Amino acid sequence: MTTEATTRLNRSAILAAKADGQSEPLEEITIGRDVLELVSSAMYIDPMTIYREYVQNSADAIDDARSRGLISAEEAGKVLITIDPVTRSIRIRDNGSGLSNEEFSRKMAALGASGKRGTNARGFRGVGRLAGLGYAQELVFRSRTASDDSVAELTWDCKRLKAALREGDGDIQSLIRSVATLRKKPKADYPDRFFEVELRGVVRLRSDKLMSPAAVDEYLGQVAPVPFAPEFRFGSEIRDILAPVVGLGNLEIWIEGSKRQIFRPHRDVLTPADHPPIQFNRLSVSEISAIDGELAAIVWVLHHDYQGALPNAVGVKGLRLRAGNVQIGEHNLLEELFSEVRFNAWAVGEIHVVDRKIVPNGRRDHFEQNAHYHNLTNQLAPIAREISRLCRTSSIKRKWLRDVELQLQSVHQLTDVIVQGTISDEERARFETRANDGIARAEKTLSSGVLDDEDVVEKSAELSELRSRLSTVAAEAGTPVELHQLDEQERAIFKRFCDLVYRCSTNTVVAKSLVDKILQQL
Repeated sequence: MTTEATTRLNRSAILAAKADGQSEPLEEITIGRDVLELVSSAMYIDPMTIYREYVQNSADAIDDARSRGLISAEEAGKVLITIDPVTRSIRIRDNGSGLSNEEFSRKMAALGASGKRGTNARGFRGVGRLAGLGYAQELVFRSRTASDDSVAELTWDCKRLKAALREGDGDIQSLIRSVATLRKKPKADYPDRFFEVELRGVVRLRSDKLMSPAAVDEYLGQVAPVPFAPEFRFGSEIRDILAPVVGLGNLEIWIEGSKRQIFRPHRDVLTPADHPPIQFNRLSVSEISAIDGELAAIVWVLHHDYQGALPNAVGVKGLRLRAGNVQIGEHNLLEELFSEVRFNAWAVGEIHVVDRKIVPNGRRDHFEQNAHYHNLTNQLAPIAREISRLCRTSSIKRKWLRDVELQLQSVHQLTDVIVQGTISDEERARFETRANDGIARAEKTLSSGVLDDEDVVEKSAELSELRSRLSTVAAEAGTPVELHQLDEQERAIFKRFCDLVYRCSTNTVVAKSLVDKILQQL
C-alpha cells in the first residue's frame, strides 16, 4: 500500500471516530447516600425477613466455626432469640466463629463487599445485615472471639439516618460516619465467642409480628435451616438424602422463654382447624441435572390423599425452593408449572438447589432468571404435572364417591317415606322405582374401577343393606295406625294430599317431617 493510500485511510478513520464521538475517561463517580436506603429497608418488603437475614448469617458463622474446629461435631450450632416487649427490643445471638476486634470494624463497615462471594456460604452480597435499619430506632452489632479481651460494638442510629436521608445528598462515607458509632466494651458476662445483633425500639407494623414469639417461631420454622421435628417419620430419610450435597445447617434456634426449640412444621399427620386431617403416606425423591450434567437440585415430595388445597396455617403447602436450606421466596413461586395453578396449594415438597449458577436474587424472594434457572424449571415441570395428575385423580374419586353417597342417601330417604305408609299405591310404586334406580346408579359407579377398594367394599356393604331393606319394606308396607280412625274415602283423600306434598316439595326429608307432624295431630 502506498504512502498516499495509507494517509487517506488514516484520515478516514479519524473522520469516522469524530463522527461516532470519541470515548473519554469518567473523571468523577459519585455514590449517593440513597444507596444505603436502597440496600437496607427499601430492599426488604416483609419485616419478618430480618429474622431470615440474621439467622442466615448465623448459620454461615456456625458453619465457619465447624470448619475451623471451634465447634465439635457433637456440639449444636445455637441461635438464641430474645424478644422483650417492654423495651421493644430483639436480640439474635449465635455461637459461631464471631469477629475479632481487629476485623470487626473493617467487615462491619463494608457495604456490598462480602468476602463470602464464591464460597458455599448462604449470604454473599454483604447487605443483609442492614435489613434491620428500617425497623428499629437503633441497630447494634456485637462480637468477639476467644482471643479478644473486649467486645466490639457498632451502633447505628436509625432515627438520625432517616433524618439525614431526608436532608439532601452527600457522600455515603460521611453519612455512615455520622450515624454509626464504634466502641469497645468490657467482655463482662459475654460469651467467649459470639456474634449478635440487637434491634432497639422496634417499630410497630401491621399486627406487630416482629414482637410475637409465636409468629417468629412459625416464620423461622418454614424458612430457616432448622431440623425436622423428631415426630416426623420422614425427616431422617430426607436428611440422609440431602446431607451429602446440601449444607443443612440444622440450627438449634431457641426463642428465650420457650420450652421447645424451633423445628420445621412437617408432621406425620397435620390437623388444621376446619380442615380434614392431612396424613402423609409416601415420600418421593428426584434429582435434577444441571446444564453441564452435574447435580443441580434434589426434589422431595410428600404425598397424601390430595383432598384439596392445604390451609396456610399448616406452613407446608406448595412446592418450595430452598438454597443452603434457606427458603427462597414464598410457597407459590412454582405454581405456573402445574396444569392448574391451584394444584400447587395441594402439594407438599421442596427443591434444594445445589448448582451455584442458580443464584438467589438480592431480596431472596426469587432466583436470578438465567439459563441455569430455566433448565431447573424445565425439569421440574414433569414433577408438577405428576402432582397435578394425582390431584385431578383424587378430585374425580371424591366426586364419584360423593355421587355414590348422595344416591345412598336418596334411597334411605325414599325408603323412609314408603315405611311411613301415607302415600297412594301409585306414588309408592314411583318411589320404589326411584329407589331402585338410585341403587343401580350407585352399583354402576362402584363397579367402574375408579374408586379405591376400601371405599368400594364399605359402600357395597351399605348398598346391600339398603337393597334388602327396600325389598322388605316394599312387601310389608301398610297403613299407619293414625289413619285407622278414618274411613276408606278419608284415607284416600289424605293419601292424595300426601302425594301432593311429596310431589311439590324439593326436599323429601322436610316433606316427610311435615307429614309426620300431621299424623301426630291425627
